[in-house]
Amino acid sequence: MSLLQKSNKRVSAREQMQLNGVRDGVLLLPNNEYRVILEVSSLNFELKSEEEQDAIIETYQSFINSLSTPLQIIIRVREVDMDSYLESMEQRRLEEPEKIYRTQLTSYVSFVRRLIEANKILSRRFYVVVPYREPKGDFEIAREQLNITSDIVSKGLTRIGMRSHELTSLEALDLFYSFYDPAAAKKMPLSSAALELLHTGYVKKEAV
Repeated sequence: MSLLQKSNKRVSAREQMQLNGVRDGVLLLPNNEYRVILEVSSLNFELKSEEEQDAIIETYQSFINSLSTPLQIIIRVREVDMDSYLESMEQRRLEEPEKIYRTQLTSYVSFVRRLIEANKILSRRFYVVVPYREPKGDFEIAREQLNITSDIVSKGLTRIGMRSHELTSLEALDLFYSFYDPAAAKKMPLSSAALELLHTGYVKKEAV
């Protein structure tokens, strides 16, 4: 958690990630580069019929060909931390007045523990990064163009059957934190207060 505890580390982390700041959900990169990140729902392609699969492929191909800018697709695979869940189930077992339900909860907790000992429980999240370069560094122009492109991307994904939403400044910072220090992010997830500390150092606010 040195990123939060030492201000000199905050600058070092920013340089390593090549991130100048975040403003209104837009990542500010060197050389007047800007990015917004869309979190996208998954699509179980294998469960679709052959006709549905063909339609999805055709729609996706049309969607990609319609774009005038490159996109970056990120698949984030993380091991799910089951400890807090098991602790909550154990607490429910201790507070359960009925013996039969306590027995069931005991069996269930034991089953889950055996399951995670034998297999890692993984979560997958999907992101699309929309880029834009504004030669003069005009943020308002960059924000407007990114809004247009991200709206086109969102509508294209909707036609495929996928939902999307644009990450806020704090959500984007949280994502960067999990990439930069995944072990710490797993053991000590950022709270709202911690995110506000990051917000102070990393989020660019429009001057009033």
